[in-house]
Amino acid sequence: MRKNQIIEIENINDEEARALLGASDQNLDILCECLGLDISFRDHRFLVRECSNTQYEALKSILNSLYHMIEQNKAIHEQDIIYLCRSALKGENVDIDELSRHIVGRTLSGKIIYPKTKGQLAFVKSMEKNTVVFAVGPAGTGKTFLAVIQAVTALKKGDIKRIVLTRPAVEAGESLGFLPGDMKEKVDPYLTPLYDALNDMLGNEQTQKFIDKGVIEIAPLAYMRGRTLDDSYVILDEAQNTTSAQMKMFLTRLGFRSHMVITGDVTQIDLKTNVRSGLIEATRILKGIDGIDILELTADDVVRHPLVQKMIERYGETEKRQ
Repeated sequence: MRKNQIIEIENINDEEARALLGASDQNLDILCECLGLDISFRDHRFLVRECSNTQYEALKSILNSLYHMIEQNKAIHEQDIIYLCRSALKGENVDIDELSRHIVGRTLSGKIIYPKTKGQLAFVKSMEKNTVVFAVGPAGTGKTFLAVIQAVTALKKGDIKRIVLTRPAVEAGESLGFLPGDMKEKVDPYLTPLYDALNDMLGNEQTQKFIDKGVIEIAPLAYMRGRTLDDSYVILDEAQNTTSAQMKMFLTRLGFRSHMVITGDVTQIDLKTNVRSGLIEATRILKGIDGIDILELTADDVVRHPLVQKMIERYGETEKRQ
């Protein structure tokens, strides 16, 4: 049964109400769109028209979580509201405090980086606990970004001496010799997401200094052969495009006091049809080994534009039917 409902937040003042509603009421608009409700705010009360009991409970939970963020002087972002809405509609509780308590690092500008979803929190905790972590999931779930932030934070603390970033250059068939420039210039186009995260944390100048000194190493996967990487944080990005042999070669580069994070999206494999993905094989073979964790992120962990999640879900539904 649907009816008009009123939700009050005790002790909310005018400044807090403005923060909750957002500039030009944009937060309220997002709530209306996500929940499919007509919501208005007047005299510190929310009026919800034609609302079911399920929608009422969901909205009440979301508003309390958002108000709690404001009480702790935390900025409310669009993706925070969308994630809270998705979780509430599924009957899941989101502990905002637990997410925001778990600081992964700080950008050069001082912005605090913390997990935005339960899946991201599990990923961050896993990187802190395990030596080798596989993070498999769709675009927009923050896999690469969080891995680089974790690596830079470990470098700043002195836990490691070097960061190694690598990625299979499938488009170039791992045969980079015909491309112009030195090795860095050849592989740079494939590593842009990794550079973006590094620049956020360290700035362009410091990132370049670390690269020049060898503290940060950028290399295509083909150049990992024959090496042992001690005291390093090694990140393999786009791992779905590794072959079985490449993945085994990479994993056996693990040295003492080192960590490895392998990220990939098994729905975006660019290998030839008859070539098996090393990521899919490794997550099957290595499951259950102490020190190795395999995490699967989902569309619920997407923190990009809300349409990205909808597109991922629609593609997934189509692929299942096919």
